[in-house]
Order: sequence, then structure tokens, then C-alpha cells
Amino acid sequence: MKGVAVLGATGSVGLSTLSVIRRHRKRFRVAAMSAGSSVGALERLAAEFGTEELAVADAASLEARPDLIAAGWRTGPGGVAELARLPGVDVVVNAVVGAAGLPPTLAALEAGRRCALANKESLVAAGELVLAAARRGGGQLVPVDSEHSAILQCIGGAGRDEVHRVILTASGGPFREASAAILERADAAMALRHPTWEMGAKITIDSATLANKALEVIEAHFLYGLPYDRIDVVVHPSSIVHSFVEFVDGSVISQMGVPTMELPILHALTWPRRRPDPSLRNFDPVAMSPLVFEPVDEQRFPLFRLGVNAGRVGGAAPAVFNAANEVAVDAFLKGRVTFPGMAEVVAGTLEALEGCTAEDLQGILRVDGAARRHAAAEVERTGS
Repeated sequence: MKGVAVLGATGSVGLSTLSVIRRHRKRFRVAAMSAGSSVGALERLAAEFGTEELAVADAASLEARPDLIAAGWRTGPGGVAELARLPGVDVVVNAVVGAAGLPPTLAALEAGRRCALANKESLVAAGELVLAAARRGGGQLVPVDSEHSAILQCIGGAGRDEVHRVILTASGGPFREASAAILERADAAMALRHPTWEMGAKITIDSATLANKALEVIEAHFLYGLPYDRIDVVVHPSSIVHSFVEFVDGSVISQMGVPTMELPILHALTWPRRRPDPSLRNFDPVAMSPLVFEPVDEQRFPLFRLGVNAGRVGGAAPAVFNAANEVAVDAFLKGRVTFPGMAEVVAGTLEALEGCTAEDLQGILRVDGAARRHAAAEVERTGS
């Protein structure tokens, strides 16, 4: 039986992971769990799964619960990262939101664990550091994102030199057909109505702006060692085809399935084997038809272009993009900037911090902090 640490257990991917584990209790046990600040929810989940190794990233949220501190609950980002190193942990599902997921990713890989990565920001902000940690510690990096899980499944046993390019699919989000006028007045409630996926607030807004797809392009670059001119994106509204892989002989393989995160989560837990799960819905090609594909409109969704360009620039630019985008999304959710204003915040931050470098984790954290401070100033300027 494998011990699983579920980091970000109270979020959408964390809860989906626990749903999968409930159905496969003979194969997995929840060895550790963390949450951001949802102490009560984490306490209930710990009771259900009999988990004693627990952590809360927001130390202040435990101030009123000295009983939990006395029981050994860890606090702060360091406490979350500690869970990834525990002897009883075989797989770390990193579903932490944002750049806060980087330290646990590094900790898991350095400790030789399998890191089932739902925290794409780890690779975006510090791709080279993450790959170096995997080499150093012998850990496995297995993607949980549906698109990158699809690529992993399509490549199979083929060598990387056999892959010509990968094509990621994007749903297009709730504003796929929206005019510029609609986008100008779009609010958080409108942006959170995703047509095909049920996700947390941050990733849902990223899907609406297509920033999420830019993050996935950068992630694919590091996961599969492909240059950016061999990573493409198409809009696919029904989210049935999760990615394509085109091989050097012209053959194209795609991975399809109903849009549920539980399928890629199960695959990450059991990879390279497959395990039956009768609760996952059977695929009906007639019901899922027709399959439609469209180009990405970079004019209406400039955050996609900004993110991919940051990936091409390399260095610390992706970390700047990621941090500025997190600040912009938070401001949008709070009604402090408009939907188009998010791209203005990110563009201004990228311009101001152009040429920043970072050689190690401390450097990445310094760049991240500088980008957040500048983005916050951009929010004040843009929102005023």
C-alpha cells in the first residue's frame, strides 16, 4: 500500500484526489495532508482518513487552536514541505495553488518521492531547479494536469527524438466567443462560470484569460524538453481531446476522455500501470461529437501571448509572469481591476523587471517578491 501526501487537500484537485483514494483504499492510504488556512475542513478530512501528519500553510489560522499545535500539526510553508519528506510517503500530490507550491515540489523530488504535480507554477517559476532536484534526489515528476497527463500517455515508450511537436488543447473558457466590449465589463462571477471544468477560483480565472494555457506551454517545455516552436495550442470547447502528440513520421496520437480531474489523478498515482475504476464514466464518441478546434485569439486574450513570450525569453521572466499574474487574478477577484486590466498589470511588471536573473531558489524567491510588489503597484495604477 502506497502512502500519499495530499498537499492542498481542501482545494478542488486535493478533494478530487481524496475521492479517488476513497475508491482505492486497498492500494493507497493518506499518509499526510495540508491546507492553506481551512483548519476545520482539514480536521474533518484527517478524521475520515485517519491521517496524523498534518500542516497548515497559514500559521495564523492555528492561533486559536493550541490543541492542534500540541497534537503536532505543522505550520507555515516549511511545515508543508516537511510532509513531502516523511518516511511513510511514497507519492506527493502537490495541489498547492501558486508559487507557494515550489518548495514542496523541490522537497519531494530531493527526497526521491514521486511528485504528482498539479502545481504547474513550480515548473513555470523554476523549471531548471525542479529538474535538477529530480536528478539530484532521484524523484519522479508525473504531471496531473489533464493536458500533460495526455502527452505522457500519448508518448508512451517513444523516445523524445521521435516527437515532432505537441498540441495542447484549451477550452477557451467562458469568454471564448465574447466581444471586446463584453470582456471590458466582465466581472468575477462571469469569469468563474467555466463551461466544462469545475476548478478552484484562481485556475478558473486563468482559464478565462488563457493565462493557464501559457503556463502549460512553459510546463510542457520543461516536462518534455521541447523547444517552444514545437509546442502549439488550439481551442477545443468540449474538452474531450486533452492533447495531441505528433511524431516525426507524421502520425498523430491524442488522448481523449470526459472532462474530470479524477482520471489524470488516478493515472499519476498508478503510472506506469493502469488500474480499473468503474466509477469513471464510459466514453461515448457519438454523444461527444462533434469535436471542434479553433485557433487561439491572442488579441482578445493577451495574457496567453505574454506568458508564452516570457517562456521564450527564459531566465527569470516566467517567474515574473507567474507572480504578476497571481497578483492580477487576486485583484480581479476582489473587483480592483477589470478583466483586461489583468493583462495590463502583468505587461507592466514584465517590462519593469525585464532582464532579471535568478540562479537558485533564493534568487527565484527574490524575483517573485519583486514581481509581486511591482504588480501590486500596477494594480493601484491600473485600477485607479
